[in-house]
Amino acid sequence: MGLTLLQEKIGYTFEDRALLEKAVIHASAREKKRQSEDNERLEFLGDRVLGLSIAELLYAEFPLAPEGELARRFNRLVRKETCALVSNNMDLGNHLILSQSEKTAGGTRNINILGDACEAVLGAVFIDGGFVPAKELILRFWRPLLLNADEIPIDPKTALQEWAQGNHLKLPRYVEVSRSGPDHEPVFVMQVVVERIAPQTGQGNSKRLAEREAAAALLIREGVWKENQVYD
Repeated sequence: MGLTLLQEKIGYTFEDRALLEKAVIHASAREKKRQSEDNERLEFLGDRVLGLSIAELLYAEFPLAPEGELARRFNRLVRKETCALVSNNMDLGNHLILSQSEKTAGGTRNINILGDACEAVLGAVFIDGGFVPAKELILRFWRPLLLNADEIPIDPKTALQEWAQGNHLKLPRYVEVSRSGPDHEPVFVMQVVVERIAPQTGQGNSKRLAEREAAAALLIREGVWKENQVYD
């Protein structure tokens, strides 16, 4: 019954229901329940289906937009946070199959898990019905976000990548400068490097947080962001 409700929510009925069942199985559940497969391969496929659909949509909807603007809009619409937002709109979290430990850790609200599951569903629709129904599903859920893409919350690493691409620079790379503190409370210092731009460092209790702080600091220093910029 649960998957019937999910099909109604996404607006697509599967010929091969097993594909949808696979799309909601997280890797943690496969290990726990000895499932033969999880949704990772479908996620890989769905990511490509999403990318092509969004690229085609942007090309049609913004005929005067230069490549740099299209790239920025594209990145915001296909990034993991946006897929997680769509996943919530599909109510997908309530249908995910996770290990008990992953559930306890809040897996049904985890951005990466939700985003991957959303892409897995797209991949499952593509295999079951082809590109047309997959694209129709994508348009149904992504079109409302299209014109408001600039309002979608964006993290500093994504913003820095878009800024670099818009200025025809190589993608930013991150280098660990140092790690200190005890294992249960480490402090990382990471440096972000962009060609022809002075590097910038950031600090956090994980590499990811330190990279985000470094990216935000560089954006603020270069005048791309304001000092009090709010981000994900």
